[in-house]
Amino acid sequence: MELFSSSWSALRSTVAGLADEDFARPSGCTGWLVRDLVCHLVIDAQDVLITLATPSTAEPTRDAATYWNVVATPTGDDPLDALTVRLAAAYEEPRLLKFHLDDVGSAAGRAAGLADPDTRVETQEQVLTAGDYLSAYVLEWTLHHLDLVAGLPGAAGPPAEALAGARTLLERVVGAAFPSLSDTDALLVGTGRRAPTPDEAAALGTLATRLPFALG
Repeated sequence: MELFSSSWSALRSTVAGLADEDFARPSGCTGWLVRDLVCHLVIDAQDVLITLATPSTAEPTRDAATYWNVVATPTGDDPLDALTVRLAAAYEEPRLLKFHLDDVGSAAGRAAGLADPDTRVETQEQVLTAGDYLSAYVLEWTLHHLDLVAGLPGAAGPPAEALAGARTLLERVVGAAFPSLSDTDALLVGTGRRAPTPDEAAALGTLATRLPFALG
């Protein structure tokens, strides 16, 4: 729960510190500008609020790792991705997008802080404990924090504890470790955000042939 809060707070803080012109720069998400990614974060925050307000009495069907599925590498052509781009453009001014993320994002953070980690919640027709659900989102926040700063070298990246926690969860999701790679490189290479260097591919061995592990 603390890792969720620290990773989410750090991501929102970085967005709050962006200059207006930064919103028109490419992000690390294929086909998305920074403004599109920030709009996606607003939607993510709404999902957190909805899920935490959707309790279930059923037995859990997923945990923090099995919440994620390995999917085809995104191309940027998905209709929902295109909708996010249109929604982001509708804000017109970056300050409006910043305000909405701060408003909804703060509420999501407060709801997470108040949640009982053992409470069962439902999302996408699956049941998890609130603790597992919020732990799964540490990976979401950290990857998108890396996406956010991919073209912004002066912007603050994810905190070290978030990178370590996200890397551990990614290795659980794919059932393999990423030897000799830093936490940041394991996340970037593991999820296909960049290709491994020849030395990294050699260190990964047969795991390199399974890359990338795009998550959905």
